[in-house]
Amino acid sequence: MSGESYYLPAAETSVEIIIKNSHFISSCASVSSVEEAKEYIHKIKQAHPTASHHVPAYIIGHGSSTISHCSDNGEPSGTAGKPTLAVLQGSGLGDVILVTVRYFGGTKLGTGGLVRAYTESAQEVLKLVRRAIKIATYTILVELPYPLLELCRRLVDQTQGKIEKEEFSDSVLLTCIFPISAYEAFVAQLRELSNGRIEPLIMETNPDTIYPVD
Repeated sequence: MSGESYYLPAAETSVEIIIKNSHFISSCASVSSVEEAKEYIHKIKQAHPTASHHVPAYIIGHGSSTISHCSDNGEPSGTAGKPTLAVLQGSGLGDVILVTVRYFGGTKLGTGGLVRAYTESAQEVLKLVRRAIKIATYTILVELPYPLLELCRRLVDQTQGKIEKEEFSDSVLLTCIFPISAYEAFVAQLRELSNGRIEPLIMETNPDTIYPVD
């Protein structure tokens, strides 16, 4: 990972825990602007219109250059938003939002209980979040004969690529995504593997691909 790169969520992830009959559902995703964060909060509110609270926290950017925000959304001051934001800040992730909705179960948790509940819910969803980095990539097409399919699959994996789609007819057509920094190594090894007969075709360049790393 370069000095300018940082980890962010690879995909939206949710988890639910139950504490004294209250249901806490935490959802985590990647957002790159305050506007995207607001849209995500609105999406969660629409998905859970009858929840007692919708507690958001987000960090836009990473390191010393960030915009952060949290809200208790009706919970006692400091018991929900701040604990959630603290968990995010300790995660090492950037461009990240986490919203926890609470369905009240009839038993009050007290201020300490609320802090522990929102902290635990945020921690549980972050355990499941796959990490990604935002990098420049190529989307490529590779056409190859069937005998080379397994070798090419291994080569893609070894050179940091990811196969997005496989199509089978008289030959095999692979759609792959490659970090631009790794692409030349793949091309060189593919030429060697195929005795120069296979040349990938670059279909698209994306400067800001969210690229999973685990």
